[in-house]
Amino acid sequence: MVLMYIPGIKHGVDAKVVNMLTVGEIIRWVLATPVQFIIGKRFYSGAYKALRLGSPNMDVLIALGTNAAYFYSVYSVLRAATSQGFKGTDFFETSAMLISFILLGKYLEVLAKGKTSNAIAKLMNLTPDTAILLTLDSEGNVVGEEEIDSRLIQKNDVIKVIPGAKVAADGFVIWGQSHVNESMITGEARPVAKRKGETVIGGTVNENGVLHVKATWVGSESALSQIVRLVESAQMAKAPVQKFADRISKYFVPLVILISFSTWLAWFLAGRFHAYPKSWIPSSMDSFQLALQFGISVMVIACPCALGLATPTAVMVGTGVGASQGILIKGGQALENAHKVNCVVFDKTGTLTIGKPVVVNTKLLTNMVLREFYELVAAAEVNSEHPLAKAIVEYAKKLRDDENPIWPEARDFVSIAGHGVKAMVRNKEILVGNKSLMEDHNVALPIDAEEMLAEAEAMAQTGIIVSINREVVGVLAVSDPLKPAAQEVISILKSMKIRSIMVTGDNWGTANSIAREVGIETVIAEAKPDQKAEKVKDLQASGYRVAMVGDGINDSPALVAADVGMAIGAGTDIAIEAADIVLMKSNLEDVITAIDLSRKTFSRIRLNYIWALGYNLLGIPIAAGALFPSTRFRLPPWIAGAAMAASSVSVVCCSLMLKYYRRPKKLDNLEIRGISIE
Repeated sequence: MVLMYIPGIKHGVDAKVVNMLTVGEIIRWVLATPVQFIIGKRFYSGAYKALRLGSPNMDVLIALGTNAAYFYSVYSVLRAATSQGFKGTDFFETSAMLISFILLGKYLEVLAKGKTSNAIAKLMNLTPDTAILLTLDSEGNVVGEEEIDSRLIQKNDVIKVIPGAKVAADGFVIWGQSHVNESMITGEARPVAKRKGETVIGGTVNENGVLHVKATWVGSESALSQIVRLVESAQMAKAPVQKFADRISKYFVPLVILISFSTWLAWFLAGRFHAYPKSWIPSSMDSFQLALQFGISVMVIACPCALGLATPTAVMVGTGVGASQGILIKGGQALENAHKVNCVVFDKTGTLTIGKPVVVNTKLLTNMVLREFYELVAAAEVNSEHPLAKAIVEYAKKLRDDENPIWPEARDFVSIAGHGVKAMVRNKEILVGNKSLMEDHNVALPIDAEEMLAEAEAMAQTGIIVSINREVVGVLAVSDPLKPAAQEVISILKSMKIRSIMVTGDNWGTANSIAREVGIETVIAEAKPDQKAEKVKDLQASGYRVAMVGDGINDSPALVAADVGMAIGAGTDIAIEAADIVLMKSNLEDVITAIDLSRKTFSRIRLNYIWALGYNLLGIPIAAGALFPSTRFRLPPWIAGAAMAASSVSVVCCSLMLKYYRRPKKLDNLEIRGISIE
């Protein structure tokens, strides 16, 4: 194309070879052919597959448009070679430039989409390359150490983590104490104190002390690998709103082909019957060629690829941003559902409260030694996974002043969900639990016990009754402090017009006290796991879009039943299967961040759709020649191709703006109250 405008070379390019066939036409044909059939091969194979499946896509439009230009040009060249008077114009540059611009657009699009996956790349780079493996003797003393590739670490290996080094695998500390920066995994900036018995996460940074860590989860089982898998699957999963784009594309492509053919036919017939002046036709072409250019331009500019990119790119960026802030969103479905949420159901223990209950009061109703009483209770509770049971066992350990005491053997242990536990210890039947457990086992509650329970409940404490051989012998009061900012989070949700409800397995008195403190009006207490799920379904039946926020264990049925299940759980608990969103930092304010991020992502998707559809609605009439009669302005096919590529890149860039997402300012102003658990 350029050579034609250089005076010295123009003469050589215009030299005739055979009849009216010029050197320039042969050069253009030779140069355009590999672009059309080798570089453009992907469009042929894509079009073939799409047509075979019965759902024509952008590849069909590109193949049709470039083939029309190329094969008309071949016809023009062959006719010029066999005719004495035919002076045709070829469009080889149209097909070559179309393919070049579309592939350039694709390349820029891939570059931009690559940036949407930065979250995964950053996570993958967290694991250290090497680790120091310790060799221990039978008594647990270190007898040797060697540096190994971190991928060779096996379960139960003991590794040494020096200050400033990354922890090479998930595990627990068996020696030493330090502070570990877990912000790269949980998003929580504050270093976490670690001492013997505490868990550490692979990829986190040890700050000041030496730790010996026993590996528990390695390779694909590690928290980091699970996070990477979650983010990958989330970014690959289609959001339901994507079906809208798929449906449009299914009908849009045949419609574009029809409009394109109609445009060519209308201009061709108008030219044949002299419906417009001959002066409108550029000197280098005839009416057929002008009509063909209009038809090809329509076909190319209308490619719905920008429409296909609108949702997946925004979902990729949204889930990546969430992961960097400690919020793991499992796919487009979860992201889409979260922006519609208008009711949040909170569990109490471990969600609204710290989740580390402590025994604050003990009252014995019989003449028993406190230490002996706690020995029996701890023996029964040590087999339970419930947070309250763990609090009782920890308190009993302190009374014994022993980190690893040996409790009496508990036989016939039974854990009764939502009620408590039952076991035989030293041939005595021990029941530890709530009123319902006592009623179910026909244990009469003395007035003293009733008063103690009422007193505990009034102070937002959980009363636990202990009976030995069907006789109540004591009442424990367990307190679980509220999480910092719980009150403010409920208040912000109200301002967002989102209703808050509390559903807990705890007693009514404690539940009401906690609810009053945080500002929740609707409370359901003494609910078993299946009843929590039923309540969620009732709310959905009333027209609410429900998010359930729980700790992912006893709340699993409710998390599954909800439109969006949000699991409060950090570290190695991140792969809670039931949840759609995992809040790694265990911060309540992340519930608001997750909903807000979802809303921002979906406003971006809507903007992408407006951009993509608006572009087509504006571009098609211009490409069809709507402005040509009044302004002589027409859109050559190669410019239409460049504009189409630009629309795709602009949609991706619009999605990439989400990378600058900041959580709501209200959350930055939260008054954080420090709580320390002794």
